[in-house]
Amino acid sequence: MSDTAEKKQGLRKQRVGNVVSTKMNKTIVVEFIARVPHPKFKKIIKRSKKFYAHDEKGEAAIGDKVRIEETRPMSKLKRWRLAEVLTHH
Repeated sequence: MSDTAEKKQGLRKQRVGNVVSTKMNKTIVVEFIARVPHPKFKKIIKRSKKFYAHDEKGEAAIGDKVRIEETRPMSKLKRWRLAEVLTHH
């Protein structure tokens, strides 16, 4: 092993969404909107899902556009962490 042994991690899912809540301690709720074709009619429709993400420094605010990244389970609902804040609202 080299002395600069870096921890190798596989490709992790990333999502871009808007912060809808910051009321919990070190946790944000991010709404992700996916534009997917309807299974039968093929028209593009919006599907939304909320993710609980870990925000250690509390840098995200409501309305911010953020990128979240998959991580190990941190609590009952948290499986994502804040990767970066893309735009401040």
